[in-house]
Amino acid sequence: MDSLTQIVLGAACGEVALGKKIGNKALLFGAIGGTIPDLDVFIGSWLHGNEIDAMAFHRGFMHSIVFSIVFSPLIGYLFHWLYNRGKRLGQTTHKDWTWLFFLSIFTHPILDSFTPYGTQLLAPFTNYRVAFNTISVVDPIYTIPFLLLLIIMMFYKRNTSKRSFLNKLALSISTFYLLLTVGNKLYINSVYKDSLKKEAIVYERFQTQPTIFNNVLWYGIAETKNEFYVGMYSILDRDSIVTNWQKLPKNHDLVSTDYKDIQTLSWFSNGYYNLIPLEEENTFRYNDLRYPLLNESDPNSSVFSFTIKKEGERWNALPFEGKPPSSEDLSVFWKRIKGR
Repeated sequence: MDSLTQIVLGAACGEVALGKKIGNKALLFGAIGGTIPDLDVFIGSWLHGNEIDAMAFHRGFMHSIVFSIVFSPLIGYLFHWLYNRGKRLGQTTHKDWTWLFFLSIFTHPILDSFTPYGTQLLAPFTNYRVAFNTISVVDPIYTIPFLLLLIIMMFYKRNTSKRSFLNKLALSISTFYLLLTVGNKLYINSVYKDSLKKEAIVYERFQTQPTIFNNVLWYGIAETKNEFYVGMYSILDRDSIVTNWQKLPKNHDLVSTDYKDIQTLSWFSNGYYNLIPLEEENTFRYNDLRYPLLNESDPNSSVFSFTIKKEGERWNALPFEGKPPSSEDLSVFWKRIKGR
């Protein structure tokens, strides 16, 4: 999920591990731990000159279970060595710091795996991307109550029962909401299955995911031999049916999948992508169709798209130059959330 959410979750984990011993400083160190897996964005850019390779590096090994197990004791040793001196000598143990960083690092990819992006939890043994698709990468309903409760908690002394209660309450509410998104997902899947059957769309597979900033308006994509059918459904809709389907061409044949970079893009999007040719030769817009259209009636309003270009024998992604969504698209999006 977004960086703020991971910081908040990491801070709560820091409180669980060391809050009674070091107070609010545990929140700070937990927040640092919750941020560590996402450093792969910068490391990937440093290691790879090709943007496609760098993009594929994100949510890889540094988001794996193995990483959290192997590196938590090492990071814990470093922070214990830095902290355990002067007046703080003997206040904490290496085990305390290992536990803090294990909790804050381990919970990061677990939460990420509920989003559509995909997380390589089992790397380096497999590059399979776990994506339960139940919550948006940014969801204020998950984050804001969590954050507010932690802020209130900071004003209580480290050994008070109210402080412990508030942290448990924050973790419980956020976890309950996450489980609620799983329930929504099961219901939404049944709606899309029934809708596809009613429209007589013969599909090979389909998936659903919530749209950005909410868990009310959902987006589904069904794959046929040559096209994708995409449609939106709001839990607030009067009828349990998807009524407005957009048919999008795959255009996978425009660029050969013999190229390793195109294989990487296909793996990255789990095959849910299409290509739109641009004016410049060997240049295409790549739309990752796992993510919804902002305007369900506009096939060019894909949330996640960028330009790819052939450079020598390789393909590369050009720097993202996206423009903010138009007020019209935002208005349509908001109205669609409220149902019809």
